[in-house]
Amino acid sequence: MSIRWSLVIPVKTLVAAKTRLAAATGPHRTALAVAVAGDTLSAALASAPVARVIVVTADPAAAGPLAELGAVVVPDPDRGLNTALRAGAAHAVRLAPGDAIGALQADLPALRAAELATVLEAAAEFDQSFVPDALDIGTTFYGVRPGLPFTPRFGGESRARHLAGGAKELTLEGIESVRRDVDTPDDLRAAIALGLGPRTAEVVRRLRLSDA
Repeated sequence: MSIRWSLVIPVKTLVAAKTRLAAATGPHRTALAVAVAGDTLSAALASAPVARVIVVTADPAAAGPLAELGAVVVPDPDRGLNTALRAGAAHAVRLAPGDAIGALQADLPALRAAELATVLEAAAEFDQSFVPDALDIGTTFYGVRPGLPFTPRFGGESRARHLAGGAKELTLEGIESVRRDVDTPDDLRAAIALGLGPRTAEVVRRLRLSDA
């Protein structure tokens, strides 16, 4: 029987989200952050190995729309990203102690369910594993097999910290959408080239219309 996964997605308070995109997105920045998180969540829920997605957030403006899309929403303890992830993981263990637990960044607007499934199937072979971001500096996914300690090391140069912590780096072909997080205008252009989810695509369309 294949391993099932609970995924934890942290969503920042929207006023703090995507600040590096502020100049490019103007009044649409908050809408973009919600859209990107929504597309990430929808793709994750559509991925075959995923049993549930737990969103950790302190922002009701994000919590409502993401709950409507099918997320289990839990409050952010507001003590940093990794603490938020551990809070989500603890809730996942209470819901389904026999499932593997993964942390997934919320800013993957081109995420494909099949590519995430490829990652999760590979991750099921290792006690702990991770996927580096497109720049090979950060991390977009970290996961552990059922019953094992969940010790995420996100933030900054997290690829090096996950390696140092003994996690297996998953270097797989054909998972570009899992690695393409979006923090800057260049990142967004790269995600557009991969193909955006529908919510993000609509906000980008509005951005282009406002620039015209």
